[in-house]
Amino acid sequence: MYDPTIFENLKVAIENTVYDLDNIDQLIEVSGRKDLMDMAVMSRMLELSFHLKNQTQVEATIHLDAAIEDLAAEILEEEDQQIGCVLRVSFQLMVKDPDIKCMMINELLKDIWQPELAISQKVACHYPCEEGQAYENTVTILFPRKINEDQMEQLPEFIEHILISLERLNDLD
Repeated sequence: MYDPTIFENLKVAIENTVYDLDNIDQLIEVSGRKDLMDMAVMSRMLELSFHLKNQTQVEATIHLDAAIEDLAAEILEEEDQQIGCVLRVSFQLMVKDPDIKCMMINELLKDIWQPELAISQKVACHYPCEEGQAYENTVTILFPRKINEDQMEQLPEFIEHILISLERLNDLD
């Protein structure tokens, strides 16, 4: 009998929660979904992107990744390894004056998320960069350890943090 992997179980839980917010609660609009298997390295990846209803300035993407080592260890029932998936969330938005806005974004997200979580920002522009131009900012929050089904009950709180982040990031301008 087929036993779903940690990745499959978490993927279904994330998708159900996000699609309920889109279809039932109508708080968000899902704008993209990727469910990929990389055959070269035998890894799995889910990316689910969305934004608040009628607020397209900021988009959130949930990333869930499982490497072959985790998938193999789970299937072979190797209990001496930390088996699970890597979870991160990213926010895409345009910013003017990145020196000021990026610091504001960092503080805003540290206030919402745990201060010990790694928050990184990648700012880009189309060359030549001109003064006053809006820059593309991708803000990523990476969770320090792998997750598994033991953290399944925390997914609604995780999604709630994303919604709060979207609201506050939209209010920055």
